[in-house]
Amino acid sequence: MPQREIDASSISQAVAGLCQEANYFLPPDVTGSLKEAAQSEESSLGREILKQILENAEIAARERLPLCQDCGCAVVLLEVGQDVHVSGGGIDEAVGEGVRRGYTEGYLRKSMVRQPFSARVNTKDNCPPVIHTRMVPGDRLKIVLMPKGGGSENMTRLFMLLPGQARQGVIDAVVRAVDEAGSNPCPPVVVGVGIGGTADKAVLLAKEALVRTLGQPHPDPEMADLEKELLQKINALGIGPQGFGGRTTALAVHVEVFPCHIASLPVAVSIQCHSARHRETVL
Repeated sequence: MPQREIDASSISQAVAGLCQEANYFLPPDVTGSLKEAAQSEESSLGREILKQILENAEIAARERLPLCQDCGCAVVLLEVGQDVHVSGGGIDEAVGEGVRRGYTEGYLRKSMVRQPFSARVNTKDNCPPVIHTRMVPGDRLKIVLMPKGGGSENMTRLFMLLPGQARQGVIDAVVRAVDEAGSNPCPPVVVGVGIGGTADKAVLLAKEALVRTLGQPHPDPEMADLEKELLQKINALGIGPQGFGGRTTALAVHVEVFPCHIASLPVAVSIQCHSARHRETVL
Protein backbone atom coordinates (compact mmCIF):
# COMPACT_ATOMS: atom_id res chain seq x y z
CA MET A 1 0.00 0.00 0.00
CA PRO A 2 1.40 3.44 -0.90
CA GLN A 3 2.17 5.80 1.94
CA ARG A 4 -0.28 8.56 2.81
CA GLU A 5 1.36 11.90 3.39
CA ILE A 6 0.33 14.19 6.25
CA ASP A 7 1.95 17.60 6.50
CA ALA A 8 3.39 18.54 9.86
CA SER A 9 1.56 21.86 9.77
CA SER A 10 -1.81 20.09 9.71
CA ILE A 11 -0.80 18.17 12.83
CA SER A 12 0.15 21.40 14.60
CA GLN A 13 -3.15 22.98 13.61
CA ALA A 14 -5.14 19.99 14.87
CA VAL A 15 -3.28 19.86 18.20
CA ALA A 16 -3.74 23.59 18.77
CA GLY A 17 -7.49 23.18 18.37
CA LEU A 18 -7.58 20.14 20.65
CA CYS A 19 -5.75 22.04 23.40
CA GLN A 20 -8.41 24.72 23.46
CA GLU A 21 -11.43 22.44 23.01
CA ALA A 22 -10.26 20.10 25.78
CA ASN A 23 -9.84 23.00 28.19
CA TYR A 24 -13.13 24.70 27.33
CA PHE A 25 -15.56 21.80 26.91
CA LEU A 26 -16.26 18.74 29.05
CA PRO A 27 -17.00 15.61 26.97
CA PRO A 28 -20.71 14.66 26.85
CA ASP A 29 -20.08 11.38 28.70
CA VAL A 30 -18.55 13.30 31.61
CA THR A 31 -21.37 15.85 31.87
CA GLY A 32 -23.87 13.01 31.61
CA SER A 33 -22.21 11.15 34.48
CA LEU A 34 -22.11 14.31 36.59
CA LYS A 35 -25.83 14.92 35.98
CA GLU A 36 -26.64 11.36 37.02
CA ALA A 37 -24.51 11.77 40.14
CA ALA A 38 -26.28 15.03 41.01
CA GLN A 39 -29.59 13.13 40.97
CA SER A 40 -28.43 10.09 42.93
CA GLU A 41 -26.06 11.64 45.50
CA GLU A 42 -27.45 11.21 49.04
CA SER A 43 -25.57 14.13 50.58
CA SER A 44 -27.30 17.50 50.14
CA LEU A 45 -23.92 19.26 50.21
CA GLY A 46 -22.61 16.77 47.66
CA ARG A 47 -25.57 17.46 45.35
CA GLU A 48 -24.97 21.19 45.60
CA ILE A 49 -21.28 20.77 44.74
CA LEU A 50 -22.12 18.62 41.71
CA LYS A 51 -24.60 21.26 40.52
CA GLN A 52 -21.91 23.92 40.84
CA ILE A 53 -19.48 21.75 38.85
CA LEU A 54 -22.08 21.45 36.07
CA GLU A 55 -22.77 25.20 36.17
CA ASN A 56 -19.04 25.86 35.88
CA ALA A 57 -18.91 23.61 32.80
CA GLU A 58 -21.82 25.49 31.21
CA ILE A 59 -20.14 28.87 31.79
CA ALA A 60 -16.80 27.61 30.46
CA ALA A 61 -18.41 26.33 27.26
CA ARG A 62 -20.52 29.43 26.73
CA GLU A 63 -17.72 31.91 27.34
CA ARG A 64 -14.89 29.73 25.94
CA LEU A 65 -13.04 29.92 29.24
CA PRO A 66 -10.90 27.22 30.88
CA LEU A 67 -12.89 24.72 32.94
CA CYS A 68 -10.17 24.92 35.58
CA GLN A 69 -7.38 27.36 36.35
CA ASP A 70 -4.97 24.41 36.06
CA CYS A 71 -4.88 23.87 32.30
CA GLY A 72 -2.61 20.91 32.85
CA CYS A 73 0.37 19.25 31.31
CA ALA A 74 -0.49 18.40 27.70
CA VAL A 75 -0.48 14.60 27.53
CA VAL A 76 -0.73 13.42 23.92
CA LEU A 77 -1.52 9.85 22.88
CA LEU A 78 -0.64 9.20 19.24
CA GLU A 79 -1.68 6.21 17.12
CA VAL A 80 0.40 6.43 13.95
CA GLY A 81 -0.62 4.30 11.01
CA GLN A 82 2.33 2.40 9.58
CA ASP A 83 1.44 3.72 6.12
CA VAL A 84 1.59 7.36 7.21
CA HIS A 85 4.46 9.62 6.20
CA VAL A 86 4.78 12.97 7.98
CA SER A 87 6.29 15.60 5.70
CA GLY A 88 7.57 19.09 6.47
CA GLY A 89 8.96 18.28 9.90
CA GLY A 90 9.07 15.73 12.71
CA ILE A 91 5.88 14.52 14.35
CA ASP A 92 6.99 15.36 17.91
CA GLU A 93 8.01 18.85 16.85
CA ALA A 94 4.66 19.32 15.09
CA VAL A 95 2.77 18.28 18.22
CA GLY A 96 4.90 20.61 20.34
CA GLU A 97 4.20 23.53 18.01
CA GLY A 98 0.48 22.77 18.26
CA VAL A 99 0.61 22.83 22.07
CA ARG A 100 2.60 26.05 22.03
CA ARG A 101 0.11 27.70 19.69
CA GLY A 102 -3.00 26.31 21.39
CA TYR A 103 -2.02 27.38 24.89
CA THR A 104 -0.74 30.80 23.81
CA GLU A 105 -3.60 31.73 21.49
CA GLY A 106 -6.20 30.21 23.80
CA TYR A 107 -4.96 32.17 26.84
CA LEU A 108 -4.53 28.91 28.75
CA ARG A 109 -2.32 28.79 31.84
CA LYS A 110 1.20 27.56 31.13
CA SER A 111 2.34 25.18 33.85
CA MET A 112 5.46 23.42 32.59
CA VAL A 113 8.81 24.22 34.26
CA ARG A 114 12.35 23.31 33.28
CA GLN A 115 14.83 21.74 35.70
CA PRO A 116 12.11 20.14 37.83
CA PHE A 117 14.28 19.72 40.94
CA SER A 118 16.07 23.09 40.96
CA ALA A 119 15.35 26.38 39.16
CA ARG A 120 11.82 25.43 38.03
CA VAL A 121 11.63 28.24 35.48
CA ASN A 122 8.35 28.31 33.55
CA THR A 123 8.76 27.46 29.84
CA LYS A 124 6.01 30.04 29.12
CA ASP A 125 4.36 27.98 26.35
CA ASN A 126 3.34 24.79 28.22
CA CYS A 127 5.93 22.84 26.27
CA PRO A 128 7.20 20.27 26.04
CA PRO A 129 4.12 18.03 25.89
CA VAL A 130 4.30 14.45 27.14
CA ILE A 131 3.90 12.27 24.04
CA HIS A 132 3.18 8.55 23.88
CA THR A 133 3.33 7.04 20.39
CA ARG A 134 2.02 3.69 19.19
CA MET A 135 2.36 2.30 15.67
CA VAL A 136 -0.82 0.70 14.29
CA PRO A 137 -1.94 -0.69 10.91
CA GLY A 138 -3.43 1.72 8.38
CA ASP A 139 -2.86 5.18 6.98
CA ARG A 140 -4.42 7.39 9.63
CA LEU A 141 -3.05 9.42 12.52
CA LYS A 142 -5.15 9.50 15.70
CA ILE A 143 -4.40 12.25 18.21
CA VAL A 144 -5.80 12.20 21.75
CA LEU A 145 -5.00 15.21 23.91
CA MET A 146 -5.57 15.11 27.66
CA PRO A 147 -4.70 18.14 29.83
CA LYS A 148 -3.55 16.53 33.09
CA GLY A 149 -3.75 18.75 36.16
CA GLY A 150 -1.07 18.65 38.82
CA GLY A 151 -3.39 17.90 41.74
CA SER A 152 -4.70 14.68 40.25
CA GLU A 153 -1.39 13.66 38.67
CA ASN A 154 0.32 13.90 42.06
CA MET A 155 -2.00 11.14 43.29
CA THR A 156 -0.63 8.58 40.80
CA ARG A 157 0.49 5.39 42.53
CA LEU A 158 2.46 2.31 41.47
CA PHE A 159 2.29 -0.96 43.38
CA MET A 160 4.63 -3.83 42.58
CA LEU A 161 2.56 -6.64 44.07
CA LEU A 162 3.52 -10.26 44.52
CA PRO A 163 1.67 -12.63 42.16
CA GLY A 164 0.08 -14.40 45.14
CA GLN A 165 -1.76 -11.23 46.10
CA ALA A 166 -3.88 -11.75 42.99
CA ARG A 167 -7.27 -10.08 42.47
CA GLN A 168 -7.80 -9.10 46.10
CA GLY A 169 -4.37 -7.50 46.19
CA VAL A 170 -5.32 -5.39 43.16
CA ILE A 171 -8.57 -4.29 44.80
CA ASP A 172 -6.85 -3.40 48.07
CA ALA A 173 -4.14 -1.39 46.27
CA VAL A 174 -6.56 0.63 44.13
CA VAL A 175 -8.97 1.41 46.99
CA ARG A 176 -6.04 2.38 49.21
CA ALA A 177 -4.70 4.76 46.55
CA VAL A 178 -8.04 6.55 46.22
CA ASP A 179 -8.59 6.60 49.99
CA GLU A 180 -5.16 8.14 50.64
CA ALA A 181 -5.71 10.68 47.84
CA GLY A 182 -8.83 11.93 49.62
CA SER A 183 -9.93 15.33 48.37
CA ASN A 184 -6.59 16.18 46.72
CA PRO A 185 -7.57 15.16 43.16
CA CYS A 186 -10.88 17.10 43.29
CA PRO A 187 -13.46 14.31 43.35
CA PRO A 188 -15.63 12.94 41.90
CA VAL A 189 -12.76 11.37 40.01
CA VAL A 190 -12.17 8.96 37.17
CA VAL A 191 -9.82 6.16 38.20
CA GLY A 192 -7.57 4.56 35.60
CA VAL A 193 -6.02 1.23 36.58
CA GLY A 194 -3.19 -0.44 34.67
CA ILE A 195 -2.40 -4.06 35.53
CA GLY A 196 0.52 -6.06 34.17
CA GLY A 197 3.47 -5.50 31.88
CA THR A 198 6.35 -3.73 33.60
CA ALA A 199 6.22 -0.73 35.93
CA ASP A 200 6.31 1.78 33.07
CA LYS A 201 3.77 -0.16 30.99
CA ALA A 202 1.33 -0.37 33.91
CA VAL A 203 1.48 3.40 34.47
CA LEU A 204 0.87 4.07 30.76
CA LEU A 205 -2.07 1.66 30.74
CA ALA A 206 -3.57 3.51 33.70
CA LYS A 207 -3.19 6.83 31.91
CA GLU A 208 -4.71 5.48 28.69
CA ALA A 209 -7.66 4.10 30.66
CA LEU A 210 -8.70 7.64 31.59
CA VAL A 211 -9.79 8.53 28.04
CA ARG A 212 -12.24 5.65 27.65
CA THR A 213 -15.89 6.72 27.43
CA LEU A 214 -17.39 6.83 30.94
CA GLY A 215 -19.88 4.05 31.56
CA GLN A 216 -18.35 1.87 28.86
CA PRO A 217 -17.26 -1.33 30.62
CA HIS A 218 -14.21 -3.34 29.62
CA PRO A 219 -15.08 -5.84 26.85
CA ASP A 220 -13.64 -8.70 28.93
CA PRO A 221 -16.33 -9.74 31.47
CA GLU A 222 -13.69 -10.48 34.12
CA MET A 223 -12.26 -6.97 33.85
CA ALA A 224 -15.73 -5.43 33.69
CA ASP A 225 -16.64 -7.21 36.93
CA LEU A 226 -13.44 -5.91 38.56
CA GLU A 227 -14.28 -2.36 37.44
CA LYS A 228 -17.76 -2.67 38.95
CA GLU A 229 -16.49 -3.94 42.29
CA LEU A 230 -13.79 -1.28 42.48
CA LEU A 231 -16.30 1.50 41.79
CA GLN A 232 -18.60 0.22 44.53
CA LYS A 233 -15.80 -0.01 47.09
CA ILE A 234 -14.40 3.41 46.19
CA ASN A 235 -17.79 5.09 46.47
CA ALA A 236 -18.30 3.38 49.83
CA LEU A 237 -15.29 5.29 51.19
CA GLY A 238 -17.52 8.31 51.83
CA ILE A 239 -15.05 10.90 50.46
CA GLY A 240 -17.71 12.39 48.21
CA PRO A 241 -17.69 15.45 45.92
CA GLN A 242 -14.70 17.66 46.67
CA GLY A 243 -14.07 15.61 49.81
CA PHE A 244 -17.11 16.91 51.73
CA GLY A 245 -18.68 13.47 52.13
CA GLY A 246 -21.14 11.49 50.07
CA ARG A 247 -21.47 8.46 47.83
CA THR A 248 -19.99 9.96 44.68
CA THR A 249 -16.24 9.72 45.08
CA ALA A 250 -15.66 8.30 41.59
CA LEU A 251 -17.66 8.58 38.39
CA ALA A 252 -16.00 5.54 36.85
CA VAL A 253 -13.17 3.03 37.19
CA HIS A 254 -11.48 1.86 33.99
CA VAL A 255 -9.11 -1.10 33.98
CA GLU A 256 -6.59 -1.99 31.28
CA VAL A 257 -4.46 -5.13 31.41
CA PHE A 258 -1.31 -6.55 29.79
CA PRO A 259 0.53 -9.87 30.27
CA CYS A 260 3.35 -9.77 32.81
CA HIS A 261 6.35 -11.73 34.09
CA ILE A 262 5.66 -14.83 36.20
CA ALA A 263 7.27 -13.16 39.22
CA SER A 264 5.48 -9.80 38.92
CA LEU A 265 2.11 -8.13 39.36
CA PRO A 266 2.44 -4.39 38.64
CA VAL A 267 -0.62 -2.27 39.43
CA ALA A 268 -0.73 1.44 38.59
CA VAL A 269 -3.43 3.92 39.55
CA SER A 270 -3.88 7.17 37.62
CA ILE A 271 -6.57 9.54 38.87
CA GLN A 272 -8.32 12.23 36.87
CA CYS A 273 -10.26 15.04 38.55
CA HIS A 274 -13.95 15.77 37.95
CA SER A 275 -12.86 18.00 35.09
CA ALA A 276 -12.06 14.89 33.02
CA ARG A 277 -10.88 16.77 29.95
CA HIS A 278 -9.79 15.18 26.68
CA ARG A 279 -10.36 15.60 22.98
CA GLU A 280 -9.35 13.53 19.98
CA THR A 281 -9.23 13.71 16.20
CA VAL A 282 -8.14 11.51 13.30
CA LEU A 283 -6.15 12.87 10.37
